[in-house]
Amino acid sequence: MKIHKSIRKLLGYNSKTSDEEILANWKKRTSELCKPCWELKYCPYGPVVEDFLLLPPIRKDAIDHNNYLKECIKNGILGSGEKLDSQRKKWFEEQINNFNADDYPENIPKEFWDTSCRVYGHICPVFFVAEPLTETKERRKHSRLVPRDVMLKIVRRDGQICQKCNEPVSDDEVEFDHLIPFSKGGESTTENLRLIHKDCNRRKGNSLEEFLHPNPIEHLFELKAKKK
Repeated sequence: MKIHKSIRKLLGYNSKTSDEEILANWKKRTSELCKPCWELKYCPYGPVVEDFLLLPPIRKDAIDHNNYLKECIKNGILGSGEKLDSQRKKWFEEQINNFNADDYPENIPKEFWDTSCRVYGHICPVFFVAEPLTETKERRKHSRLVPRDVMLKIVRRDGQICQKCNEPVSDDEVEFDHLIPFSKGGESTTENLRLIHKDCNRRKGNSLEEFLHPNPIEHLFELKAKKK
C-alpha cells in the first residue's frame, strides 16, 4: 500500500525514503514492542498520549465531514439540532474553502493503525520513546520460544483444557497461544500464554479482536453500570 504524503510528513520521513523502508521500520517496532496498557491494564502515559501524533482521517471520511459542514451551513442547523451560530458558521466556511480531498490518504496501512490508541486515537508514545535499556537486571524478553518450565505451569494451570473451546486437548494437539500475539510484541510468559487446540490456534491467527474491546469507552460505562 502506498504511503500518503500526509503520513510521511507526520512521521518525519522525507520523499527519499521508500514505502518499503518505512513499513519495514514500523513492522519491526510493532513486533518488538506492544502497547504497555495491554500488559499493565492501565496507560502509563495518561494525558501525555494526547500530545502525540494523530493519524489523518481517510479521504472518504474527510469528504463526508466536509459535506456535513456544507449541510449545516445550508440548513443553519447542526447535526444535534442546535442552531448554527455565526462564529461556527464562519469557522465551517473556512474549513470548506481550505478543503482539498487530495490532502487525505485513501487508505492507511495496518502497521500504523495498530499503533493507534483505541481510546484517544493518537499513536502510542511507546513506539517512539521505548528503549531496550532498563534499571532491572533482566531485559524484556521477546522470543517465540516457550521455556519448558513455562509450558508445564500452563498445562497445570489450564488443566489440559482448551481455553478457546473448553474441550479436552490430547497431547498431540497441545499448542500455546499468545494472548497478545507474538507479532504484536507479546511475550512468551505464563501471563500471556494459554493452552489451546492446534485447530483453534490456527483459526485465531494474530488477531487482537478477541483480546481487545472494540469500544473501550463503551466498556468503561458497562463496568461502571455493573458496580451500581
